[in-house]
Amino acid sequence: MGGFKDKVVFITGASSGIGAGLAKEFADRGASLVLTARRADRLQSLSEELKAGGGKALAVACDVTKDGDQEAAVEAALAEFGRIDVAVANAGFGVGGTVDSLGLEDFRRQFETNVYGVLRTFYATIEQLKKNRGTLVLMGSVSGHLSGPTTGPYAMSKYAVRAFAEALHGELEPSGVRTVLISPGFVESEIRKVDRKGKVHPDAKDAAPPWLVMSTKKAARQMVDGIEAGNRELVITAHGKLAVFLNNHFRPLISLAMRKSYKGRKKGR
Repeated sequence: MGGFKDKVVFITGASSGIGAGLAKEFADRGASLVLTARRADRLQSLSEELKAGGGKALAVACDVTKDGDQEAAVEAALAEFGRIDVAVANAGFGVGGTVDSLGLEDFRRQFETNVYGVLRTFYATIEQLKKNRGTLVLMGSVSGHLSGPTTGPYAMSKYAVRAFAEALHGELEPSGVRTVLISPGFVESEIRKVDRKGKVHPDAKDAAPPWLVMSTKKAARQMVDGIEAGNRELVITAHGKLAVFLNNHFRPLISLAMRKSYKGRKKGR
């Protein structure tokens, strides 16, 4: 498959999980990759892996929570490849817990990465995307469609990303830039092993039931298929699609089920 031949794809949070999976899938389809994340060693390993497979890749260490990092990464990308055609705002993590057990700093930390990090990526890449009539991909979540107990900060951030995507559909269309919102359910990644301060705990148990977790490779393939097809929004995983459907059409029942599930978990402690 060569649907992205001669295209340059810029990905944040590319050091693991969905970001790394997308990088491999785009590379398989002929794209050149600009890989950005905080963990330079992982980025470099991924870059070398892609190059060994005949691909083109540039690893740039940067942090989406720091002003200027994204602009510097874009400058490096232009110096290496001369253009950016697709920007994937993928970097993110989840803050969990009941609202009364969290503080304002927890919410600020959540929004700094998941919302302002997306905005920084947008502002750093938008001129290139307009110039090349490219595509902006925003990584949302099924939690951007429905929220429940202990998911408040993360769901709030993903609702914001979804609202941002809805605004951009109309604003960017006249310039030829497509906006794609991706809303995954449970996909194989480290996100459920990251604590509320953004630290990864590799040995932590994945809270998601294994039978519900889609492999990164399969999810990335579906995502890139949808991006290539020009979809406005992609909901990934069967359970994710079901949850969004039920929430759209039977919201009171879903809300009741979530509340009862939470009460049951509390009683079981």
